Amino acid sequence: MRTKKRAILLVILSTFFNSAGQIFWKYGLNRIDFAHLWTILNMPFLLGIASYSLGISCLLPAFKRGELSVLYPIVATSFLWIALLSHFLFPSDTMNIWKWTGIIIILVSISILGYGGSKKRKHEEQAKRKKS
Repeated sequence: MRTKKRAILLVILSTFFNSAGQIFWKYGLNRIDFAHLWTILNMPFLLGIASYSLGISCLLPAFKRGELSVLYPIVATSFLWIALLSHFLFPSDTMNIWKWTGIIIILVSISILGYGGSKKRKHEEQAKRKKS
């Protein structure tokens, strides 16, 4: 099965929605008073649920159109978006050398997987030509 570009775009869009959901949840959880459970119905928390719902609604059709081994590692870019955004949205969150190293490892890993997928496709196309 060949992974379509639309599937890759849907997964990337899913990572944006999922990252936004995590940020909304962090804001929303700060407003929850567990002594009063109705406080769980605050707007940021509900927006987080909606954002995650949009994220999964992008992810499922993407998985239908592409290889899981190519698409799922892209989900790891959620860590990148959260790490970059949380520094600006939550001043108490800081970036350090270990977090930057993790982000670089994620980006390099995704690149290697993408390169491996393209090499596999080239090899398969060459094998088809030889058969013809």
